Amino acid sequence: MDINGLIKLTLLDFPGKTACTVFLAGCNLRCPFCHNASLVRGGGETVEHISDEEFFSFLSKRKGMLDGVAVTGGEPLLRDELDTFLERIRSMGFKTKLDTNGTMPDRLDSIIDRGLADYVAMDIKSSPEGYERAAGCAADIEKIRESVALLLQGKVDYEFRTTAAKGYVLPEDFEGIGQLISGAKRYFIQGFVDSGDLLGSGASAYSKDEMETFLGTVRKYVPSAQLRGVE
Repeated sequence: MDINGLIKLTLLDFPGKTACTVFLAGCNLRCPFCHNASLVRGGGETVEHISDEEFFSFLSKRKGMLDGVAVTGGEPLLRDELDTFLERIRSMGFKTKLDTNGTMPDRLDSIIDRGLADYVAMDIKSSPEGYERAAGCAADIEKIRESVALLLQGKVDYEFRTTAAKGYVLPEDFEGIGQLISGAKRYFIQGFVDSGDLLGSGASAYSKDEMETFLGTVRKYVPSAQLRGVE
């Protein structure tokens, strides 16, 4: 596994756990407001390259200090070796969290069925009608629906989340988002932050009042919905 970034300690990326976060390069979407542009493009010399040996040496020294490992990207499910990677992490006694864009439901189903993830966070880019705009490319909405349905079964703990990037995710999209994930256990509307490493241009943040309005719309379908990263 070519690991392309490591945060050695996070209290935010894996809910309820003290964890580290692993970044894997490569993604099949091109969201203009993505804050990990270098990873999405596939890495190359612009990102770190950490070997398995280096990572697992680090992890072995964190036994008793970390609860788990959050695996994000990019899109981790693109990596054929992800299953083996997660198995090895779990064999060391750590919990695993997987971030995904939901475009590969068969791969996600396999990971869940084999018990390789304790928590899954799935990005909901927009409403079905707005998905291509937010994703920056054609997106198979039926695959997204399959992944949503899979998580709604409750076989693994999960959350859905949307980054409210003004210019790409429109106010009217939140009605469709709510319908798409109706009955979900957890859903977060995240504030957009310009990381300085974006894929595109033109994205900006909505105001807190606007975000509260979006939250009210979604709560008709997901009463437990919350804002995240909004001051």
